[in-house]
Parts: sequence; structure tokens; C-alpha cells
Amino acid sequence: MNAAAIPRRTLGRSGLTVSAIGLGCMGMSDFYGPADDEQNLKVLNHAIDIGVNFLDTADMYGNGRNEELLSRVLETRRKEVVLATKFGNVRASDGRIIGVDGRPEYVAAACEASLKRLGVEHIDLYYQHRVDPKVPIEETVGAMAKLVEAGKVRYIGLSEASASTIRRAASVHPITALQSEYSLWTRDVEQEVLPTCRELGIGFVAYSPLGRGFLTGAIRKVDDLAPDDWRRTNPRFQDENLEVNRKLVEAVTEIARERGCTPAQLALAWLLHQGDDIVPIPGTRKIERLEENAAATRIQLTDSELERIDQVLAQHPVAGMRYPEAGMAFVNR
Repeated sequence: MNAAAIPRRTLGRSGLTVSAIGLGCMGMSDFYGPADDEQNLKVLNHAIDIGVNFLDTADMYGNGRNEELLSRVLETRRKEVVLATKFGNVRASDGRIIGVDGRPEYVAAACEASLKRLGVEHIDLYYQHRVDPKVPIEETVGAMAKLVEAGKVRYIGLSEASASTIRRAASVHPITALQSEYSLWTRDVEQEVLPTCRELGIGFVAYSPLGRGFLTGAIRKVDDLAPDDWRRTNPRFQDENLEVNRKLVEAVTEIARERGCTPAQLALAWLLHQGDDIVPIPGTRKIERLEENAAATRIQLTDSELERIDQVLAQHPVAGMRYPEAGMAFVNR
């Protein structure tokens, strides 16, 4: 693929234009087993080469290591990238997540630390990674607005925020994007969050658009995952739930086979068809998967195909929560 092949989408009313599919970089440094930095750098550079310019990271990914990895690309290609990072999830030196911090002084300190690790003068899109229940959202967003005024951040976003929180946040400063989980097996946002974003002119960035890799059909059993892979603790990957969820993947795979594409491409194409304001950010550590995902932007699904996918989703409800109980306490806040 060449750079011109990837269409662009604008996030909300902000004017921030990004590639219609971005690249989630979390797995390059954390959570999904061993990774190779040199290989990841090849993937990052190839993404930019083919027109995937929207790179998504966070300060918690690898306790800063993911931002440092991206800095090696940004050093020479900053102008070609729309850079998104996040703050708010606080980790101990051993990697344990020890809380969420939305205090104004923490917002400022976290931004400075990210700018330093990334080696850049500004962040294009800066998200609060999780809403801090101890700090009014108005105070957190007020501190983020000051970063915009100072030229350190261009646009601000939220992640996993509820409809009411989004409204309160938007009353303080324009919110450019909400990033939350959205895929064929996670559609909670369709009830209140997505309509609220559309009402307020906020773009939607869909993380885990391939169900943490499960919707690709590549994961048949828990033992397909590395011993230290975080997904082993995810309820949807537990034995009984995994067997139930495989039926959904098998049905999606059959539709993809008839369509002449991969299950991953069908899943991404379905998301892209849910609205021009939606930008999925699948992650990968392989160039061939990167190109496969990017090619989903060329797939035009018919109304009958979309109806058939909806029927499959109704017939095969997903088993298991999308995070362990402790993680669920910090979504849709």
C-alpha cells in the first residue's frame, strides 16, 4: 500500500485529521508477552510509510518505555505523525497499577514527563486515560486546558468516560476525542456514550477493535498466549467463556470468507461503517498484520452484509466481562 491509499477522517468538530485507521502501540512494550524493539521500529516506520499516521501510546505502557520507543521514530518523522498519548493510570516501579490520578498538579507533571520521553515539544492529542473519581472532572480538564494554552498540547481527549462525565468535561473545554473499547464484541458505547459524543461533536477512537486479537481467529485456546500475556487474566479468555466466544468468531470468519477478506478486516470494516467519526486503532507487532488492517479501509460492506453481521452478534452474545472486576471499576466513569 502507498500513503495515498489510506483515507483520512476528522475527529469531531476540532479539525484534527488522522488516518482512518491508527496504530495502537501498547503491545509493543507491555501486556502481550515479549516484544522486539527493532522489529517494532520497523512496524512504526512502515505504518507512516503507508499513510497510517495516527500513533497511540500512553505513559503507563511499559512504565514509559513505549513513549521512549516512539521517540526513536519521532526524532526524524515528527511532522508526519499525529501523536496521541495519555496520563492518569499510575504504576509502581514493578509495573503494578496503583491508582488513577487526575489532580491538576499531576496533569502538568505527567505531561512534562511524556514530552521528555517522547522527545517532542507538543502532543497532538492528550487523553485522560481513566477518570479519577476523587477529582472533579472539571478540575482535571481545566488543567488540561492550560496545557493547550501553553502550546504543550493541541487537543484534549478522555478515555472510558461516561456520558455525564463527557458533558461536564465539554463544558470546561472542547473535547476532541473519546477513546473507549468498541468492537464486534464490545458495543456498550452505542447506548449512551456514542450518541453523546455525536451530539457534542466529539470524535470516537476505538481501542481493542479486534477484541484484543480474539476476533482475528488466531487465538483458539488460552495456551496460544505467552505465559506473561495479560489476556490470561481477562474474563473473556477464560476456558468456558472462550469456548462460547469462539462461536462468534467462527460466524464472523465465515462471513469474511464469503466476502474474500480476513476476519480482522471484516471487524475493522464493520467499525468504519458505524460512522465517519470513528477511528479504530488496532495494535500489531508485524508488518503483514499492519498492512492487512490498513487494507480494511478499502472494504465497502453492503447493507445486507451489515444486517447479517448484526444477526450474528444477536445470536452469539459475548461471555465474560471485558476486564477483571478491578478494571471494570474504572470504565464508563
